Amino acid sequence: QVQLVESGGGLVQPGGSLRLSCAASGSISRINAVGWYRQAPGKERELVAIITSVGTTNYADSVKGRFAISTVSAKNTVLLQMNRLKPEDTAVYYCYYRLVVIGGTGNDYWGQGTQVTVSS
Repeated sequence: QVQLVESGGGLVQPGGSLRLSCAASGSISRINAVGWYRQAPGKERELVAIITSVGTTNYADSVKGRFAISTVSAKNTVLLQMNRLKPEDTAVYYCYYRLVVIGGTGNDYWGQGTQVTVSS
C-alpha cells in the first residue's frame, strides 16, 4: 500500500507564489520518478514538472523559469515552488510517483489533487 498526501494549494493573486508538497508513505522500495500534473476545467491533464531518480528534470514550456520542482528524499516528498503565478495556472494539481513497492513491481501513483486558483 502506498499513500500520497498533498498540501499547499489555495487562492493567490497574479504574480504571487505558492508551494505545493506531496509526501508518499507505505511499502516503498524505490522511487524512479516524481512529478506534478495539472488539469484545468475542460482541459486534459498535463505535465507540469517531473524529476527522475538521477536528478533529470523536465518542465512544461508554460512554467519554465517560474516553477521549480525539488525533492526531500529522506521524507519521500516532492515539492513544487510556483512563482509569478498567472491566471492560466489555475487548475487542480496532482502529484505523481512512479515507484516500486517492497516485494512488488513498479507502478504509477497519484495524489488526491489540490486546487490552485490565481485570481485578483
